[in-house]
Amino acid sequence: MSRDERYDVVIIGGGPNGMTTAAYLAKSGLSVCVLEERTECGGACETQEPIPGVRMFPHAMLMYASPAPGFEQLELHKYGFRMSWDPIDMASKANTALTCTDGWRQPTDKDYEGWGKLGGLFGAPPFTRELMRAAFWCPPHPPEVEVTDDNVPYMQVYKKYQADVWTPELRQMTMFDLMDEHCETEWFKTCMAFAAWASGAAGHWEGVAVPAVLCVQLLTLPGTGRISLPRGGLHGYFHAIHRCAVDHGTVVRTCCPVDEILVDDGRAVGVRLRENAAIGGRKVWANKAVISGCDVHQTFLDLVGPKHLDPGVIRKIKDISLKNGTLYVSTFFLKKPYRYKPKFAEWGAATPDGRGVGPNRYPTAGVYPCDHRDIYYENVADVDGRKAQPTVPAERAMWFQTPSQGWDPTDCQGHHPKGHVTSAFEMNVTPPDYHLEGEDAPDKYKKEMDAYMVEAFSQVFDGLDEDNIIHHWSATGREIEMRNTGLIGGTWCGSRHDEDQGWTSRPIPELARYRSPIEGLYHAHQTSGHPGGLCLMAIPYNLMHILIEDGVAEPGDWWYASPYYIPQEGKISANRK
Repeated sequence: MSRDERYDVVIIGGGPNGMTTAAYLAKSGLSVCVLEERTECGGACETQEPIPGVRMFPHAMLMYASPAPGFEQLELHKYGFRMSWDPIDMASKANTALTCTDGWRQPTDKDYEGWGKLGGLFGAPPFTRELMRAAFWCPPHPPEVEVTDDNVPYMQVYKKYQADVWTPELRQMTMFDLMDEHCETEWFKTCMAFAAWASGAAGHWEGVAVPAVLCVQLLTLPGTGRISLPRGGLHGYFHAIHRCAVDHGTVVRTCCPVDEILVDDGRAVGVRLRENAAIGGRKVWANKAVISGCDVHQTFLDLVGPKHLDPGVIRKIKDISLKNGTLYVSTFFLKKPYRYKPKFAEWGAATPDGRGVGPNRYPTAGVYPCDHRDIYYENVADVDGRKAQPTVPAERAMWFQTPSQGWDPTDCQGHHPKGHVTSAFEMNVTPPDYHLEGEDAPDKYKKEMDAYMVEAFSQVFDGLDEDNIIHHWSATGREIEMRNTGLIGGTWCGSRHDEDQGWTSRPIPELARYRSPIEGLYHAHQTSGHPGGLCLMAIPYNLMHILIEDGVAEPGDWWYASPYYIPQEGKISANRK
């Protein structure tokens, strides 16, 4: 039998959070091992090839990362990271008409001006990147620091650069409240609120107005208004992260599920692998830290277990609300390209090069229907309230289509010589864990759900009929398991926004700032870490501040801390310069 292995740090999970954390730590000179249950790393950034020649993204499809310090600190350009710019210009009025039940409706000048103001475009110079970093790429304050309007990072940025946005009520607002002050049309507000809901925050949650607004703006404003993708999609981005981690010495073990986090006298000392793990040794030891990239329930209820945690902590962990929608994703392989229905076709054809994007100018719809927030609330109530199969009529079901051909044809994403591959359609549905009929219900109803989705998408497009569809690939929340932003893996900010899940102490004080009650055990997952999984490289960057404070990591001159970071008393400051 092979001998057990030993490293400075053992990381459970080879998704974007786990692998980026590995890259940071390995570049700091530590020996790191990443253990991934599946045959391939990547998590939600994976690419699927359901038939030869068709590649598609079943999960993460858009780049929520433009301002991330990790691009510079990890030097991802050296590891093959490249962007494909200019699939669609969201700053152009010709491309930002919104899809409503009666056709296209365009935002007004006040909509554009208000949205730009909230995103920092009108500062001199614009402060968009600083605002994004202050909201997401900054660890929560230490427990001894009282959170106030004066020390919340994004509040400081608005007060400095855009005083007419700052108000004492800002931290208590919903996204709708904030847009009602600065934007004009109902269809614009409804569209943006749904985009936030699909991204992990939501337009109706109290106390997260700014994170909800900025999680949508992360897709556009830092990229000069253009929704753009990495070459090779999000999987191409992940490959750069993976290469960086391995180049700095990270050992990656796939097909290595973890059964238990080993705890000795209150300290995490390693992990025990499942019997079917690919490597021979049964245990992998950690000299300095164990970092879990699994969701909060799996990490502490299964891998740690009750014998190492106080019963009160166990109860709090069980009570953490992880509800919110999970995304039901559909991609179609068609004999002929789909096309607009007549009420949408005239406007689409009248715009420069048509409404579509990419070399073939396939049509694209964005969010539908955007008429009024009442439709938004109707869909939210269906997902979060009824917790079953959709009851909203298909013609009022809200969905989002990622930009058609938002990737270069040479990447082979969404192109096939004998047919036409659509970009992904996404709809929020009830997560399996909260479904009234049990977690297997989504798969039980898959045939009916696929038909419902086709009917919903066909409100805008012709060509999604049975005679034209070669394949309809769909992914239920159950099939996606924990690799979707809404399924028990949580979201940007979590779904319950009371005081115990605020920015500094979320999701509970015992798990704040990525630490846990187990010494040497840290959590790198959106269910316990600010801000969440879609915001790429944010949790690993924020976690690094804590690992430096605890003496686990000592990075070189390439590291810089957030300017809004406050060190914890008695700890090593992460400000290394």
